[in-house]
Amino acid sequence: MNKYYWLIPILPLVGAAFNGLLGKRAGKGATTFVGLGVIFGSLLLAVSAFLAMKATADHRLVLNYGEWMATGSLSVPFGMVIDPLSGTMMLVITGIGFLIHLYSVGYMHGDEGYSRFFSYLNLFVFFMLTLVLGSSLVLMFVGWEGVGLCSYLLIGYFFETDFAPDAGLKAFLTNRVGDLGVSIGMMTLFAAFGTLTVSDILTQAGHVAPEVGFGVLTFATLMLFVGATGKSAQLPLYLWLPDAMAGPTPVSALIHAATMVTSGIYMICRLAPVFALAPITMTVVAWVGAATALFAATIGLVQRDIKKVLAYSTVSQLGYMFLGLGASGFAAGFFHVFTHAWFKALLFLGAGSVIHAMHHEQDLFKMGGLKAKTKITFITMLCGTLAIMGFPGTSGFFSKDEILYLAYLKSPVLWVIGVIGASCTSFYMWRLMALTFWGEPRDHHAYDHAHESPFTMTVPLMVLAAGSLFWGVWGIPEAFGGHFAIGEWLKPALTYGQVHAAHGHHEGPAVLLACISTGLGLLMGFLGWSKYKNGPAAEIAFAGRHPFIHDLLLNKYYVDEGVERFLLGPTRWFGNLLWKLFDVIVIDGVGVNLPGALARVSGDFTALFQTGRVRNYALSMALGGAVLLYVFLK
Repeated sequence: MNKYYWLIPILPLVGAAFNGLLGKRAGKGATTFVGLGVIFGSLLLAVSAFLAMKATADHRLVLNYGEWMATGSLSVPFGMVIDPLSGTMMLVITGIGFLIHLYSVGYMHGDEGYSRFFSYLNLFVFFMLTLVLGSSLVLMFVGWEGVGLCSYLLIGYFFETDFAPDAGLKAFLTNRVGDLGVSIGMMTLFAAFGTLTVSDILTQAGHVAPEVGFGVLTFATLMLFVGATGKSAQLPLYLWLPDAMAGPTPVSALIHAATMVTSGIYMICRLAPVFALAPITMTVVAWVGAATALFAATIGLVQRDIKKVLAYSTVSQLGYMFLGLGASGFAAGFFHVFTHAWFKALLFLGAGSVIHAMHHEQDLFKMGGLKAKTKITFITMLCGTLAIMGFPGTSGFFSKDEILYLAYLKSPVLWVIGVIGASCTSFYMWRLMALTFWGEPRDHHAYDHAHESPFTMTVPLMVLAAGSLFWGVWGIPEAFGGHFAIGEWLKPALTYGQVHAAHGHHEGPAVLLACISTGLGLLMGFLGWSKYKNGPAAEIAFAGRHPFIHDLLLNKYYVDEGVERFLLGPTRWFGNLLWKLFDVIVIDGVGVNLPGALARVSGDFTALFQTGRVRNYALSMALGGAVLLYVFLK
């Protein structure tokens, strides 16, 4: 069976090619069959590969299909590695990806670009699988750039509008900044280890002592982290993700909740032994993650667009993941990737169901009272809300509090920041639920026509809701009577090549810290629900009393305006200067137009002597000959 595992990423590529080239001609039925079929086939093969990997002694399956690049000392294999880390991500991508594809059948049913949409989705899954399964940094980078391309295509899917193409371009350009960092980091690692094959790098790193101060590995890992801040939307490169909500809702769920935005976390986990050798980088990762978590959570408190609330929630949750990684909790950070994939995909798809029911209305202030009309959507989104707020027993509870505990061990200040951010999360999520499902309808026309979504949309919601509630059992910490099974499961991948792997036991008041953070979360959630269950009157009153604070949060701290004024504006001005001064005047004027003008003038001047009389031409030739004789005989 191993010989067929190369089809795991290739099947989605075949689906993308079929739907992109023939889908419109073949019809929606064929597009649906191929679009879902290739992902389901990839899922079945992924499950088979996962079980085969699990059955091996070292939980590692290496599949090489020959040499890809060979020049000088550089040799890059064309192969895949399936281990606990990549195998788990592979199941998330294909499993949740299939649910989102199924959901898209109902959500995009009436769209004219149906086959084009599924082509983009299939292509994205191909590149994402390439990213996580690649055995070398080069192949990983191919997937890294590919998901960036697909993100641009999917965010700008509604190309006939003004905002969607702009949002897609913003995502593309912002990620290019981070991708430059990844390129520099890869080249630095090659200079340090002489290879770009991940296993070889990790094996050599296992014999290197941690750096004291700023060294080569610190520089390399910081550059890789710059790339991670782009893909995973951390300060300062988070700006693209909120605008990415311009794409269809399934795009938000697939790319900006479950897969693409976790690429940066996956890359750091993949190179965990290398990052562990750079304490300065680890500290930077932790503080950037904490700052992002709090920054984005405060913005989410007052946003009115239901998808924008979830977008800033995603930025905040990604911050928690980086906080866990920076606190040396690679397993804890990845566990939150896993749980977040379930509940955030659920919340985005639930928001899509609400938007579908409200005839594409996304303003929370125009909703209300939908609990009776969309019962399945309400119940499933309630499950997602309980998970993301860290309600005891849900998946989010265990992953969130494990990160906060590790943050406390690194620095109590990081713990305080994390708890404040988590409290804000509880508040804005219950605000969203209250404004959407409780109270009286505030748009009676949309409410009168509201209805539950079709089964192709509600079935994925129910499956994701179950995962959001119960998958936390995989990571119950020891302090709560569990064994943190996911930590043991991921250990072979996270410590690959290390001679002496550090143990994961820590001493600290884990239960007390969890009680404090959970208690504050429950209190803030109750406040969010009680303040908004009867409508947005409380927020309108707050805006009247504290307009500066409200406007500051509503306008996202004016970061976009600041970037436009101090970065993009001057850049455009300087670009126009170069265009007018060098391109128009120097290159076009002096370099191109001036020689042409001189040729034209000289031609016109010469034409004055063209009389058409032979005796004049003979006289000119004689005079010319006389001049030449004079010059040469002088």
